[in-house]
Amino acid sequence: MFARVTESTVTFKREFTLTPFDRPQPAGTYLLVTDEEQIDGLSFLAFRRTATSLHLPAIAVSSHPREVFLVDPAELDAALMADGQA
Repeated sequence: MFARVTESTVTFKREFTLTPFDRPQPAGTYLLVTDEEQIDGLSFLAFRRTATSLHLPAIAVSSHPREVFLVDPAELDAALMADGQA
């Protein structure tokens, strides 16, 4: 079975919170890592998401130790949409 990891960034214009956090996080750009595994037995290449993690603090804040939190992709999408509409 083949696995892949995709790194991207997400940017919040305003303070936000997600279930894994004990307090709101400041606006900024954050590293998002998505782990996926190949779905075997298909006649085409397809992947299934196995984990989505958000790295804190924001990328611009380099003096603090990094923490990694598993996040729900649907909750993250909803928070990004709310941030864009606010």
